[in-house]
Amino acid sequence: MRKLKIAVIIVLLVALTGVGVFLIVGPGMIEKSMNKVVAHPPYDISPDARKKHDGLIIMDWHSDSLLWNRNLLKRADYGHMDIPRLAEGNIAIQMFTVVTKSPKGQNYESNSADSDRITSLAIAQLWPPATWSSLYERALHQSRRLHSFASQAPERLKIIRTQNDFITALQMRSKTNSNGSDKLVLGLLGIEGCHCLEGKLENVQGLYDAGYRMISLHHFFDNELGGSLHGISHDGLNEFGRQVVRQLERHEIIIDVAHSAPEVVDDVLEIAERPVVVSHTGVHGACRSKRNLSDEQMQRIAAKGGLICIGYWKGAVCDIRPERIVKTLRYAIALVGEDHVALGSDFDGSTTTAFDTSELAVLTQEMMDDGFSDSQIAKVMGGNSVRFLSSYLPN
Repeated sequence: MRKLKIAVIIVLLVALTGVGVFLIVGPGMIEKSMNKVVAHPPYDISPDARKKHDGLIIMDWHSDSLLWNRNLLKRADYGHMDIPRLAEGNIAIQMFTVVTKSPKGQNYESNSADSDRITSLAIAQLWPPATWSSLYERALHQSRRLHSFASQAPERLKIIRTQNDFITALQMRSKTNSNGSDKLVLGLLGIEGCHCLEGKLENVQGLYDAGYRMISLHHFFDNELGGSLHGISHDGLNEFGRQVVRQLERHEIIIDVAHSAPEVVDDVLEIAERPVVVSHTGVHGACRSKRNLSDEQMQRIAAKGGLICIGYWKGAVCDIRPERIVKTLRYAIALVGEDHVALGSDFDGSTTTAFDTSELAVLTQEMMDDGFSDSQIAKVMGGNSVRFLSSYLPN
């Protein structure tokens, strides 16, 4: 009997050790398998392109890095983005977008809302127990993570909430002589999908208070507002969805229509009083992917003052090589005008790319090689984004 008890204890200890090892190394292994950079020799950046790139104000409208349990203040050798790599790539402004739910079998064609892969990830990464069952709490938790990083290194990361924050931080960044990983990064918070409201209109206030300044209406499945681009119903905005749009605008929260069904986009453009953005996308005429809205809708978004933010992954641009991304940027400029095109990487969003954020100068090089004007390069890389945020962040 005593030997049996000892054997049981040994089995339990081995099991607990295995669980402990998984909790330590498992999440990192999962991310390494999902956020890849294809192997490549160092990109050849000319002195002229390097000088031009280092003189730009650059913004990326979409990166899901807060989903993963990396310390974003430290440079990682996997994934796509962290604060040191943002600074090395001279990205001044980063929208940190949070994911609160993702269906099993995630695809561009059709997804049910009945499953969720983020629950197991939250548990494996030892997020607070409240996040295991609440999408709203997951949004709050990821906001707290970014605020914690900013508190630990205020000279490297500044969280932006208002127009005044934004202008002051840009001035501060321009006056510093820091190089490389010491450059100040301006961080904003965004959300993928209003399902994190959990059907409660009052939760818009809670997300605003937590620092969220851009919220998309949908992700990969239909929710309480209406249809997703990748859902089942193909519905437009219902009454609750219209209430949410009005409430977001009252709080001066930027509305993102990435992942929303075309019917929803039409409804938003009909009732919204402020411009909207597509935070990470391709352009259908350049890449005929189910992921991309029609060219006509892109033109309508731009006509109302919105931004089309081009991503770097295959589902958006069909070919992840830098020169092909620049061809998409060229097409987008021809379609909607150079004042309405920006960057939205979808880094760390379960994507494979040809470069990480520290290597972004390759796009400047490719744009120069493709004959973009200095004005076009400056606008696409960040000038349009600065203008937009200066007007549409809370005043």
